[in-house]
Amino acid sequence: MNLSSAFARSAGKNPQKVALYWGEQEYTFATLWDQSEHVASYLQTRLNAKPGARVALWLKNCPEFIPALFGILHAGCVVVPVNNFLKPAEVNYILQDAGADIMITDSAMAEHLPALQASRPNLHIIQVEQFGPDVLNTAKVPAPVETEKDLAVIIYTSGTTGRPKGAMLSHGNLLHNVESCRLVLQTVEQDRMAVLLPMFHSFMLTVGVFLPLIVGASIVLIRSLHPPRNVLQEIIQRQASVLPAIPQFFRSMVSVPANIQLPLRMCISGAAPLPVQILKEFGEKFPFPLIEGYGLSEASPVVTKNPLNGVRKPGSIGLPIPHVEVTIQNDAGQVLPPGEVGELCVRGGNVMMGYWNQPAETANVMRGEWLLTGDIGYKDSDGYIYITDRKKDMLLVNGINVYPREVEEIIYQFPGVREASVIGIPDPRKGEQPLAFISANEGATVDEKALLQFVRSKLADYKVPKKVVCLPALPRNATGKVLKTTLREMAGTPDTPSQ
Repeated sequence: MNLSSAFARSAGKNPQKVALYWGEQEYTFATLWDQSEHVASYLQTRLNAKPGARVALWLKNCPEFIPALFGILHAGCVVVPVNNFLKPAEVNYILQDAGADIMITDSAMAEHLPALQASRPNLHIIQVEQFGPDVLNTAKVPAPVETEKDLAVIIYTSGTTGRPKGAMLSHGNLLHNVESCRLVLQTVEQDRMAVLLPMFHSFMLTVGVFLPLIVGASIVLIRSLHPPRNVLQEIIQRQASVLPAIPQFFRSMVSVPANIQLPLRMCISGAAPLPVQILKEFGEKFPFPLIEGYGLSEASPVVTKNPLNGVRKPGSIGLPIPHVEVTIQNDAGQVLPPGEVGELCVRGGNVMMGYWNQPAETANVMRGEWLLTGDIGYKDSDGYIYITDRKKDMLLVNGINVYPREVEEIIYQFPGVREASVIGIPDPRKGEQPLAFISANEGATVDEKALLQFVRSKLADYKVPKKVVCLPALPRNATGKVLKTTLREMAGTPDTPSQ
């Protein structure tokens, strides 16, 4: 069994069932699987893509994402989903690191393609607008047989060094996580999954795409995200039953008119901590549950969920999902008893194969079979898990990881900057936003607007600091390390638990 054969099985079982709703358009399982086979054949015969070749997928949410995804997998190739908010230099790093010579994208990215082509001349670019005449007429050829042990997806996750690392997920890793999610979410063929978050994100890739299509359920791909009322109207129109999203969206749902009757049976909050106040207000307004979970790309990604049936504890990320173990360990690898704070460690078939071409980084996060998450927390006496701190210095903007070091390195490139340090500050809409502190070289002045414009030209917009604070010098300890705790106090956001 592999991911593409699992999708093919669903398509064979219910070929005429609608698999994907996109506005007024409907796509059956048979149509999407047929398109996937053509994409696979195109990759094999026209581009000579061999099993194991990495193929980048740089798309905004669109129906073509599905046949592109499964076509790559069916060809025996490896999918490299690329964040569609990234700028060309960031995308080029991922392409170079993954060794991807083929990229599937669309016209929405057209303005960035010349820069990518210039930096990677051998890159074959396929725009999904070509799927009609070029790709979908390709004669089908037999596909190589992939096993559960074969590499399926490389998800790039930001590293503390500022360089993204590619988490290698096998077909087995993702199928394992899909099955665990099917059990814990009680997903059935009758479900319709509302997908509004980007499908390149590991949370959506597993829960929003692989889970419904492999189970035989349907996807309601939301076309318009703003205002939130538009999302709810599409959910009502297409009778979506499950809504996975980030806390900021559920905050906006609380403010919609009370007379809207939604067909949802549950909502799932992921990608960032869910504030207890939002959970409380949501529960007072809606008759269906909002369930918080936890995951990370290195675990395919889902690790824990509050139970659908049973006790759900506000502020907790819940219990380990089926077939996944979570322990709290100290630095020596000893499992700690309830109430004691340590590092969350994960073991199970969902844990990645390692980081692409980074054995040292892989060794840093693996202790035997245990994945060291870098997240700090504890279990209560009932086994529910609470996170008290997140990965060092990382912030979450709309549920997407931002590592300050990457932003700082760009700021340092701006003329006149002597020191730079970036922290996260709370934002009611985005969860967090970066805030930059700098000091200038002696005799120099730094124009804040020009600096931010410079950063925006180099990095995705969500990584750009909200503002820049210029100090005579950054606070440092005796060893010269910048005291980010002091900077947080200056910003009015002293270090506090994230849950």
